[in-house]
Amino acid sequence: MTLTRRTMMVSLAALLAGCGQPSKFKSYNGPEVTNLIVAKKRRRMWLMHNDTILRRYRIALGFAPKGDKTVEGDGKTPEGTYFIDRRNANSRFHLSLGISYPNAQDRAEAARLGQKPGGDIFIHGRGPRFSKARGDWTWGCIAVDDDEIEEIYAMVRNGTRIDILP
Repeated sequence: MTLTRRTMMVSLAALLAGCGQPSKFKSYNGPEVTNLIVAKKRRRMWLMHNDTILRRYRIALGFAPKGDKTVEGDGKTPEGTYFIDRRNANSRFHLSLGISYPNAQDRAEAARLGQKPGGDIFIHGRGPRFSKARGDWTWGCIAVDDDEIEEIYAMVRNGTRIDILP
């Protein structure tokens, strides 16, 4: 009886452990995402495989969305060609993918103005703190819903090109 009871307890514990929150880490086995296109004015982002749209998203931008990011704290989302250069699985915005801003041109432009270019520009989710945020609310990042960043995080690899258009 003791062995049966122990077996039942272990089985029940294993079953309950599987009833937790679903993982935020998804898998993706489709075509490679070769580049991302962000159209700031349209508040849209597309994940592309060459000329084919794989996914499209509505996005939120920096709180001062018009114009190119030039200096730290300006609330603008950068414009230009960059690359996904890092991942943050422990982001306070659920998950995030780093954008290679600032590049050499961005640093030179800020230096001409006697300013710092800023940094830490990401594509990220909302996380619990900003789950109800509306409009453009980031400090220059590109935001999507948490379920969308889970999909993007699974699909996009480091080194992927991102074109951010006005």
